[in-house]
Amino acid sequence: MSQPIRKAVFPVAGMGTRFLPATKAVPKEMLPVVDKPLIQYAVEEARAAGIDQIIFVTAGGKGAIEDHFDHHGPLEDQLRDKGKDDALADILLPLGTPGEVIFTRQQEPLGLGHAVWCARHLVGAEPFAVILPDDMVLGEPGCMRQMVDAFAKTGGNLVAVEDVPRAHTNRYGILDPGAESDRLVEVRGLVEKPDPADAPSTLSVIGRYVLLPEIFDHLARQERGAGGEIQLTDAMARMIGAHPFHGLRFAGRRFDCGDKVGFLEANIAYALDRPDMAASVRRLLAEALGAGEPDQE
Repeated sequence: MSQPIRKAVFPVAGMGTRFLPATKAVPKEMLPVVDKPLIQYAVEEARAAGIDQIIFVTAGGKGAIEDHFDHHGPLEDQLRDKGKDDALADILLPLGTPGEVIFTRQQEPLGLGHAVWCARHLVGAEPFAVILPDDMVLGEPGCMRQMVDAFAKTGGNLVAVEDVPRAHTNRYGILDPGAESDRLVEVRGLVEKPDPADAPSTLSVIGRYVLLPEIFDHLARQERGAGGEIQLTDAMARMIGAHPFHGLRFAGRRFDCGDKVGFLEANIAYALDRPDMAASVRRLLAEALGAGEPDQE
């Protein structure tokens, strides 16, 4: 029987240069989707999957993330005094209990694999999750809940996957897929950002992983891959054959919030998923598109 997944690593050291000037002084992970920062959605997804230890791998300029997952005494007192219990509950929700949220630094920007390696002492010798907040997945149950459930059956390494246009394979880690059953795909090989002509498939890895602790042995080699960085994909590829390895075709709609259009798309989709906002947002979209009032449901 597989060990439970208790810890999740959140690599959040990136500079967010694609969103400048908005991210000059605000971490990209703190950009809001509707009324909640990207990073909070990711943490809530982890906790909904039964994960209780949250490990952030940060860099300079990320203090706002630490503040977000800490108490704000004056604000909390003000909300209590004014009887704004719902708002108070909203800001207390992501905090967890003392000791459950941990921060460590990636002192050099050497790639995703290096960021995960920086958390090795905090993870220890147990399987763990990696969640990239830039990738949002709208659906129930959450993507990580689906992965934790699948890991309980498969063991080994597990990645969330979806098909992308062949022209976009050079943006992702791409699977060389094997047998497929019940949304699980055997991983025979992994290639980081292959040219479309050389890609073994169009099945791409998105920002959700469940990994065995042996990954740290491979990351410790500090070998550079695509873009001159230490790639997580390369370390995972070295484990193929030694451990079970599967991709999970998750249920849900994924948004690439590292891209401006994807970020706007996520805001619209999450707003439309909110009962308190959906009708108003539909009306605004119809007006903006010149379509007049939408049909009433």
